[in-house]
Amino acid sequence: MAQAMKVAIVDDEQDMRQSISQWLALSGFETETFPSAEDALKTLGNDYPGVVVSDIKMPGMDGMAFLKRLMSVDSALPVIMITGHGDVPMAVEAMRVGAFDFLEKPFNPDRMTELTKKAANARRLTLDNRALRRELSDGGSGIIKKLIGASPVMERLREDILDLGQADGHVLIDGETGTGKTLVAHALHAVGAKAGKKFVLFSCAAHDEATLAKRLFGPIGDGDQLPLLEEARGGTLVLEDIEALPQTLQARLLSWMNEQGTPAETRIVAICNLQEQGKTCEDALRPDLYYRLAAMKITIPPLRQRGEDILMLFQRFAEQFADEYGCDAPEVSAQEAAQLLQAPWPGNIRQLVNVAERAVLQARRGSGTIASLLMADNDETQMTVTTEGKPLKEYVEAFERMLIDNTMRRHRGSIVNVMEELCLPRRTLNEKMAKYGLQRADYI
Repeated sequence: MAQAMKVAIVDDEQDMRQSISQWLALSGFETETFPSAEDALKTLGNDYPGVVVSDIKMPGMDGMAFLKRLMSVDSALPVIMITGHGDVPMAVEAMRVGAFDFLEKPFNPDRMTELTKKAANARRLTLDNRALRRELSDGGSGIIKKLIGASPVMERLREDILDLGQADGHVLIDGETGTGKTLVAHALHAVGAKAGKKFVLFSCAAHDEATLAKRLFGPIGDGDQLPLLEEARGGTLVLEDIEALPQTLQARLLSWMNEQGTPAETRIVAICNLQEQGKTCEDALRPDLYYRLAAMKITIPPLRQRGEDILMLFQRFAEQFADEYGCDAPEVSAQEAAQLLQAPWPGNIRQLVNVAERAVLQARRGSGTIASLLMADNDETQMTVTTEGKPLKEYVEAFERMLIDNTMRRHRGSIVNVMEELCLPRRTLNEKMAKYGLQRADYI
């Protein structure tokens, strides 16, 4: 083993603990022993870098209760249970609860080593996958970092991208206009095994049927230019506006996908833009092509469902435009924050970017309000209420988070200055920053 995997040995009998520890240490493991489940729980937490070997019958917390506690902390932690003679029904129950395997006393030491090595390999794979997911979700890919937002729907979106990005199948992306479907397609490619290969983007709505057939399948007849399916070989081909692809070409595309087999050498990511028109991609595509693509489907959440992400994004865009135009970003009042949160945002992120830019230009001139910009973009009767109504508490918390965030930015992380401006005692400010996931180091 490149690095010794830990084994936590839990048994109330000292001789048994020592004998198991000595044997596994000779097999290359780093062992630590505990006389009780209670003692072990002080050390064994989520992401424990090893496996657990535990007796079932122990005073105090027995092995079954211990196993259930461990599974509630980390359901992927391998736990090997040691049972007495005749306790096989209990061992079967332990397997149902989540144990990796069990050994019946008296057990063969070689069998113990074999099981522990299998458990260690499974644990190493789990920890490696978790480390990869953390790296990617923290922005290791560069592109996924652009998917800003702390709302539950955005957390789920990033998880879906990480899951599907590392799979082999074709993907269908849908969602309302302006939600960032093309960015998600880039992210899927960036976090997957094809990240270093070709990424080809093509709009099916920009060409007539004859041109589409040539561009996708060939022959092109223009020197060295290749058909898109050949150009993207081994990488990712993103077909925007897949709903505009004629039925005859949908059939050819499906035949080509079937010929590729599994895993697909070239991945198709299809983007559908029908949702905002009251139709769905299923209405526009052949059923066989739709179900082939929709086996892996991502639906991008509309902006109105993203809660306080709206304020976070508005502030981010406003600061970017303020830097560009050489002026200060506009201050957002509590009333304006509520209006931003309540607006229906039919144009989603694209519309929010536009409103942020115009708000900066208005502030530079010293006139205009955010409400007037929203009214210009939306019917006035729709502006103050959306179908995604939220409790007052959510509006208040979103504004409070934005206010603390803005003040921390302005004072570059000076807690004293922020306390003074917001009239907050230090403990209250610390509690609110912890509540909203704000860290001083991000502002210094």
